Amino acid sequence: MRPTPAELRAARGRTVPDVLAPGLRLLIVGINPGLWSGATGAHFARPGNRFYPALYAAGITGHPIDASAGLSEADRAHLLARGVGITNLHPHATARADEVTPAQLRDGVARLERLVAACRPRVVAVAGITAYRTAFGRSRATAGRQPERLAGAELWVVPNPSGLNAHETVASLAAAFADAAVAAGIDLGRNH
Repeated sequence: MRPTPAELRAARGRTVPDVLAPGLRLLIVGINPGLWSGATGAHFARPGNRFYPALYAAGITGHPIDASAGLSEADRAHLLARGVGITNLHPHATARADEVTPAQLRDGVARLERLVAACRPRVVAVAGITAYRTAFGRSRATAGRQPERLAGAELWVVPNPSGLNAHETVASLAAAFADAAVAAGIDLGRNH
């Protein structure tokens, strides 16, 4: 399924269901859904987004996931069985992440804190250093593990997997996601 231009326009402002369940180890937090994600109902769904290829290359998933037409129930179950959840700082779809205001990013932290308190993941990994700096008020933050915790969880910053983040590769993204996953206690073996 490839959304039509009209379907993409209609996706503006939609939310994408979080991938959450008890027993999460790693909660990955995007900035907000893009229009493709809003149209398909799947996080990181736009073709060319390197999120799922990076998870597979890191050994976080046992098989490649293609969410471009939506996240299948089998793939959703696989992520949750691996202890991986997905949410966003801002829940509403936009054409570009820079359409999300600093105030909306900061407001997203309170929502995220409530989610983390309820789901109790070991690690929360925010995808995007600029969004993290803005949302959390940490202008000098660097990628990797952060000194503070969020509702008891370790807080990490990983690169944004969007194709607009051109200096990152699937391999460099996989390495960053793998570091957060290991901290979360996820086995990166391929036998899953």
